[in-house]
Amino acid sequence: MTPSAASSGAGAPGLEIPAVTVAPGGTATTTLTVRNDSDIVEAYDLEAVGDCAPWTTVEPARVSLYPGTSETVTLRLEPPRSPEIGAGAVPLGVRVLPNQHPESVRVPETTVHIEEFHELRTELAPRRRRGWLRGRYRLAVRNQGNTPVRVGFTPGQAGEELGFAFSPTGPKLEPGESTEVRLRVRTGKPVWFGAPVVWPFTVHTTETGDQDAARREEARRDAAPPAVQAPLDAEFVQIPVFSKWLLAVLAALIALVLAWFALVRPAVRSAAEKAANKTVQSRPGLGDQGGQSPGAGAGDGAPTQPGGQETGGQNGQPEPGGSGPGASSGSGGGTGRTAGVEQSSRTIDVRTAAGAKKTGTYRVPEDTAFGITDIVVANFQGDEGVMTITFGNRKITTIALETFRNQDYHWVTPIQIAENDTVTVEVTCDKPGIPATGRRARECHEVLNVSGELSRTKR
Repeated sequence: MTPSAASSGAGAPGLEIPAVTVAPGGTATTTLTVRNDSDIVEAYDLEAVGDCAPWTTVEPARVSLYPGTSETVTLRLEPPRSPEIGAGAVPLGVRVLPNQHPESVRVPETTVHIEEFHELRTELAPRRRRGWLRGRYRLAVRNQGNTPVRVGFTPGQAGEELGFAFSPTGPKLEPGESTEVRLRVRTGKPVWFGAPVVWPFTVHTTETGDQDAARREEARRDAAPPAVQAPLDAEFVQIPVFSKWLLAVLAALIALVLAWFALVRPAVRSAAEKAANKTVQSRPGLGDQGGQSPGAGAGDGAPTQPGGQETGGQNGQPEPGGSGPGASSGSGGGTGRTAGVEQSSRTIDVRTAAGAKKTGTYRVPEDTAFGITDIVVANFQGDEGVMTITFGNRKITTIALETFRNQDYHWVTPIQIAENDTVTVEVTCDKPGIPATGRRARECHEVLNVSGELSRTKR
């Protein structure tokens, strides 16, 4: 379309530019007719100005005209497909500069209608998440179109086992703006045992133009349909609450407990009873009560000398200060320090932070003696470090914690600990272990149980 030129005085061309519509990423052309109404030969330099100038080309950019002649130049518009090129009407100007009469410069204008286009870039991370009941994902969304949009998400899953929640919902994005949406995926029920269950799902991205009804209808009728966003694929791997290795640990612990009650505990109790009986039988005076002392008579109880002659004063009584055999014979009693014996068991519980050393003690009460026959050491977490056990001033043993979980020691002859002496457990914690919960403990935890005879004494 070439408009007729209007006279504008000597040396100045008559100019007019028709309006044009262009889509970002496409090409459109319009024309401009330059006419020389002066009486001399004139050359004109043409240059696009305004917001459209970076992507507008004038062909040719320079024309020379004889008086009374005209020439049509082409304006080529090639806006890039970028959110920086906003949709709507944008003014376009062309500066026409005469070389002989620069004061007669003209800038004709027209309107360029830039069409809308929609483009969303969405990324889902991570694509694979593991958990017992729920998993969290991130959706990064960027509006690469040239018009504001409101973004929505539609999850898809083969069954109804998963629930989905987006936050925030329906964010509005300006051209070139980006945001992050949090996605939470949750299952309806846990998996207690067995292998992990994989739940694949998809997320579809939808957009709604931020326009009034008339503009949306016009855009839908005139513009090309927006590109369909490919669905985003992801997986939620639901792991069982009780894994195989945890079940193996629980089975091993149950086997150890059953072995303790079935085998070790009866043996410990039998050994303790034998040691207690032996100690009671060996105490002085207990076997002589009710018997006659050496040198006692068979009839009236008066002490006699060899040959049957009585030794004593009148009426058969022993003489005061007598030194015969009958004078030294007593009732057969002991020293009088043993008041009673009872079975006793004490537990020392030690908790130690990683890299630290801690001591737990049990002090024997006053007027008592503790004869230890059995000890049981428990390292149920599988901690790593060193444990040293001391009875009074006697070091009994030093054990590396990582070499055992439960360990016991027994003595037929009790180890005696005097009053106010201590049973000491010193633990150096190198690394806490992993208990049956499956999570590494925050501190080492050891237990020592000592059993034996607690004997009452009196001063």
